Amino acid sequence: MNVHPRALDYSESLFDHVIPDEAELTAGAVVEPGKSYGFFTDTTLCIGCKACEVACKEWNALPADHVGLTGMSYDNTGDLGANTWRHVLFVEKIGHDGARATEMAPFQSNWLMMSDVCKHCSPAPCLEACPTGSIFRTEFDTVVVQQDICNGCGACVPACPFGVVELDTDDGKAHKCTLCYDRLKGGLEPACAKACPTDSIQFGEVDELVARAERRVDDLRGRGVGTAYLYGAPGHAGASGGLDRLNAFFLLTDEPEVYNLPRAPTRPADRVPPSLGAGIAAVVGLAAAAFGLLSARERS
Repeated sequence: MNVHPRALDYSESLFDHVIPDEAELTAGAVVEPGKSYGFFTDTTLCIGCKACEVACKEWNALPADHVGLTGMSYDNTGDLGANTWRHVLFVEKIGHDGARATEMAPFQSNWLMMSDVCKHCSPAPCLEACPTGSIFRTEFDTVVVQQDICNGCGACVPACPFGVVELDTDDGKAHKCTLCYDRLKGGLEPACAKACPTDSIQFGEVDELVARAERRVDDLRGRGVGTAYLYGAPGHAGASGGLDRLNAFFLLTDEPEVYNLPRAPTRPADRVPPSLGAGIAAVVGLAAAAFGLLSARERS
């Protein structure tokens, strides 16, 4: 068993202080302001245990929601929302005729599982749409909603191309994953990644994660998983329509829509100039038509 050399300095079972730069021990990443951090989620390693969901709710003191059975397979969370910042998606593969599949692809079962989360886009459409400045980009290149500034206008909700942001019916404010901003400031790995038993959720510097993810894709394809690809990494699927990258990106083995992800997400801000131009042109056209009618009346 490989043990990080620094771990030998902390052999006690109880501590009266936070271990400095603990993320270096648990995730191999030192958290420093000015660098870009995020998640690489490898769906081929996800076992659907929902440890990430539980860890997220416990650390962020999020209340339970959707209590009871939804009837949607093993997924009783249903979706990301104001009180659910991590959501494990279950997709059962069936045959083209509606029957259950009887053959399995290499290194994969008839289930697809993915732990979904806020993508912490760069640039972030929700941040661009926020009129109060309550949504900001942190010193770790993550995107956070400041609850004391948010006025609940909801402009961020339709701006998100992934349907992540939601207004809480209790306080009327927008809520979403913060990538454990408070933990990062203390040098800690985000709770979901730390709790994941298979390392399906991996935390670190985005550039390093992308390089690691590309090696993983090559490895899987070499083993016969020809459908493996990255979604949200620069230059790959999902990084489109004005989104340079997703700081929380994924390794998938099926079409994006199967995982409830848009095939080609777009940045709403890019649609503002054409829409504004079309609106101005319409107003100018109406004004010209009205002026023409008035001129015709005066001549008659």
